[in-house]
Amino acid sequence: MQQLTRGVVTALAIALAGAAFGATDAIPAAGGAIEITPLYHASLQIAYGGTVIQVDPTKEGNAFGPAKADLILVTDIHGDHFQPPALEAVKKAETPVVAPQVVADKLPGALVMRNGDTRTVAGIEIHALPMYNLHRGPAPGQLYHPKGRGNGYILTLGGKRIYIAGDTACTPEMKAVRNIDVAFVPMNLPYTMTPAEAAACVKVFHPKIVYPYHYRGSDLKVFADALQGTGIDVRLRDWYRTAPGR
Repeated sequence: MQQLTRGVVTALAIALAGAAFGATDAIPAAGGAIEITPLYHASLQIAYGGTVIQVDPTKEGNAFGPAKADLILVTDIHGDHFQPPALEAVKKAETPVVAPQVVADKLPGALVMRNGDTRTVAGIEIHALPMYNLHRGPAPGQLYHPKGRGNGYILTLGGKRIYIAGDTACTPEMKAVRNIDVAFVPMNLPYTMTPAEAAACVKVFHPKIVYPYHYRGSDLKVFADALQGTGIDVRLRDWYRTAPGR
């Protein structure tokens, strides 16, 4: 397992109370539980009512043996989110792939969703939100994630709203979301937010449950400590564990 800071290990130990890293969580919902399985970095599996959703499938995440997908969501063009061979490996012949235009340009047949779009795919309502940097970038005047290129997504499953933020700063659109049951929020520099910035943003839109993800190199204890007393269920999971057989 990749070495984590002592603070992160402590926070993980407290939050998990002995549960296995990467274990599937069951979120009660109408019609049955929503099963959430962290895979790797920004890759995750969501299963509900016999439908399996893969988010940003990668070879690293696929090493943990995810199920074949009935729906695939891609947030952005960067290689830690979009890997065509890994996507094909979890795709059935008829599986729809929802993606922003920049990904669809490289993936014929993908269903394009733009920021602000809402559509139902594979029986699931999907709303696409902007994900972008406010000021961090590789050079002056450039951003790692410009507005309009990538998508965050809100999924409605069994009456629950699940927000997958993608690579984003604490944008006005993120602060404006409401009635979120489960949120996946990134925190790693220089590409997204610091743990403190992420916690401040989460306090504003106040999901019932929040998972830090895409957090390589960050101290999750800072994030967890900042949300103590808010009533938000902070679920820390190890997204950088070693795959079986490696």
